[in-house]
Amino acid sequence: MQSQHVAPRHKSSPGPVVDAERAEAALVEHYPRLVRLAYLVLPPGLGRGRRVLTAHALAQRALPRGRSSASVIPVQSAGRDSDPGYAFVRLQVIRTALGAGRPLRRRTRPGRGQLPPLIPLVWGLRLFPHTGGADELALDQKLATLSGPARAAYVLRGLERLPDHAVRDVLKAAGVADPIAALRQADRLPAQYALLDSPEFDPCSLQARPTDLKRRRQHAKAALAAAAALAVCGALFALPGGGWGPDGAAAPAYAQNPSAEAALDPGRLTRAAPTAWRTSARLDLSVWAARGDRAGDTALLRRALAVWARPGGSVRVSATPGTATGGPAGPPQLLYAGDVDNARVVLFHDGLRIARYAEPKDSAAGAALDFARVDGAAGAEASAVVLSRSDGNVRYLTAPWVKAAAERDLLKPDAGAMDLGITDGVTGPLASPVQQTGACTSWNVLQLTGEPGTHVLADLGELAPARLTTGRPDAPQEASGAAGLRAWAPLACSLASVRAQGVRSVNAWQYAEQPLPDATGTAAWVCTRAETWRGDGPRVLAQFHTPGGKYAAVAAKAENVPACGARDPHVLAGVLWKSEAGTWYLLAAGGRDTASINATGGVSASSQGHLLAVRTRQGAQADLKGKLDDGRSVEALRQK
Repeated sequence: MQSQHVAPRHKSSPGPVVDAERAEAALVEHYPRLVRLAYLVLPPGLGRGRRVLTAHALAQRALPRGRSSASVIPVQSAGRDSDPGYAFVRLQVIRTALGAGRPLRRRTRPGRGQLPPLIPLVWGLRLFPHTGGADELALDQKLATLSGPARAAYVLRGLERLPDHAVRDVLKAAGVADPIAALRQADRLPAQYALLDSPEFDPCSLQARPTDLKRRRQHAKAALAAAAALAVCGALFALPGGGWGPDGAAAPAYAQNPSAEAALDPGRLTRAAPTAWRTSARLDLSVWAARGDRAGDTALLRRALAVWARPGGSVRVSATPGTATGGPAGPPQLLYAGDVDNARVVLFHDGLRIARYAEPKDSAAGAALDFARVDGAAGAEASAVVLSRSDGNVRYLTAPWVKAAAERDLLKPDAGAMDLGITDGVTGPLASPVQQTGACTSWNVLQLTGEPGTHVLADLGELAPARLTTGRPDAPQEASGAAGLRAWAPLACSLASVRAQGVRSVNAWQYAEQPLPDATGTAAWVCTRAETWRGDGPRVLAQFHTPGGKYAAVAAKAENVPACGARDPHVLAGVLWKSEAGTWYLLAAGGRDTASINATGGVSASSQGHLLAVRTRQGAQADLKGKLDDGRSVEALRQK
C-alpha cells in the first residue's frame, strides 16, 4: 500500500559541492517536475498564463554559476534518489518562486520572479495548462488561500514526498523565517497529493488562445513603420550572405571539415531501395525507402540538413528525454520529404534518432526541428513514426511492410476499427488523445497490420509512438487481440501519466485476481510498466479494477524500479477499499509466487498466499512486505 514512511532524522553534515554540469544534468532530467513545482508555489494572483512563463523562466535560471555548495541540505534529505544536483536546482526554484510573492519595494532590487519574465516569451498567444476536474479546481482555490511558504510546504510534501524534517530544511535554506508555521498552515488543507500530478498543474502540457485581438490591431499601424525600418536595416546587414538564403533558418556556419560537409550534402543522403525490406534479415528503419513528393527537392533537403546542424534562434527545437540534438555524424538516411497538411516535412534517420524538420508552406519563418531516440527499433516498434500534427490530428509515416492502418478507441474494445487508409506510406488523420482536455472519454490508438502481424501503437506526444502489449513481462503479447483490447480498456486513460517521457512500450499484466470481502465479485490487480528508449526511468503503476468499473484506480506507482519488468516479474501493492455496506478494508495482492504478505503500521495483519484482506478504518496507513516462494522478500510498490 502506498504510504509515506518518515525516516529518522540525521544530524546535518556538510553537503557535497555541486558544479554546473551536475546541476544541469539534474535540471534536464527532471525539468517537467521542477517547472510543475515552481508553478504550484508561485502566487496564484499572477494569473495562469504568467505563472506558466514564470515557472519555466525560474527553472531555466536555476543553474549555479561555476561551483556552488549545497551543504545547507544533507544528502539523505535531497530526494530524487539523493541526487545533490537535483536538490540544488530544486532549492533554487523554491527560493525564487517564494520571492515572486514578495511585494516590490523602493530602493530594493526586485527578484527574478517579481517581474514578468523576459525569456521564455510568446507573442500573440496566452498559454495555460489544461483544465482539470472539480477536485483540481477546488485544490487550486485552497492553495491560493495559503501563504507562499505554506504552499511550498504542501507541494514538497505531496509532489516530492519529503518528510516534514526535510521540508523544514528546504524551506529554511530557501529563506523562510518560520518553516514550522508554514507546515502548520499547510496542515489545514486535506492531503490530496495525488491531484498535484494532474494536467491542471502541468506547465509543460499547455493550451493556447489568442490575446486581445482588438488591441493588437490598434497597435499594428504604429508597429508597421518600425518594422519597415528594421527590414531595411536587416537587408543591409544580411547582404551578401545572410537572410533566408540556401540554408533557410540555419545559424551561420562555424566550422569547416570534410566529414561535417559530407553530412550536410543532400547528394550523399542514404536511400534504401524500395524492395530492401523484402530480403533484409531485420525489419527496421534502415530498410525504409525514401518517400514523399519532395524526395528529390535538393533545396528543401539542404535547408533541413543545415537547420539540423545549426538551428537558428527562430527554430523551435524539441527532443524526447535522453535524446541528443546535435547534428548528424555522417550522411543520414532519408525517410520522407513532402507536403503534409500545411507544411513541408522532412524525416531523417541517423541510426539512433529520428529527426523531423518542418517549415510552413507559405512562410520562411516558423521552422521546427524534433528529435526522438529509436535505437534498436525493429518490427512493431519500427512500423510507424509521427509525420504531422494539425488541428488535434496526427498522421503517421508507416513502414513499407505495413498493409493497413486503422483507428481504434481503447475504451471501446468491442467496437470496430476505422480504416485510415495509406497513401505513399502516409496514413489518414487520426484524432490524437494528446490534445484532449477534461475528462478522459476516449483514447484513440493506431492499429497496424502487416508483415509481423497486427499490433497497437499509442500516441504519447512524441515522434515514436509507444507499443502496447499485455501478459507476463518476460513474455509479452501484442494487445491487438480481443483479450488484449479488453485488458487495456480500463487502463487506457492511465497512459496520460507517461506522455512526453520517451516511452518505447507499455505492458499491462494482470498479476492477481481477488474476491471482494462483501461477495460482490472479483477485482483484478494489474501492473503497467512503461519502458523508455533510453533504458532508464521506467514508470510502473499498480492498478485495482473492481467488477463493472469503467476505469481502474491507481493503487501505487514508482519510477526506476525493476518491479513488474522482465528482470523482476514480481509486484506487491495494496489499496483501501470501501464495500457497498460502508466497511473499509485493506486489500493487497502479489504475484502468484508470493507465499505470504504482512501489513504493519496503521494496520497489523498477515496472510498466507498472495492475497490479503483485512478490515480497517478510513485513512489507515500501512507498510506491506511479502515473501516469495523461494524465500526472497518483495517490497510493496511505492513512489520513489
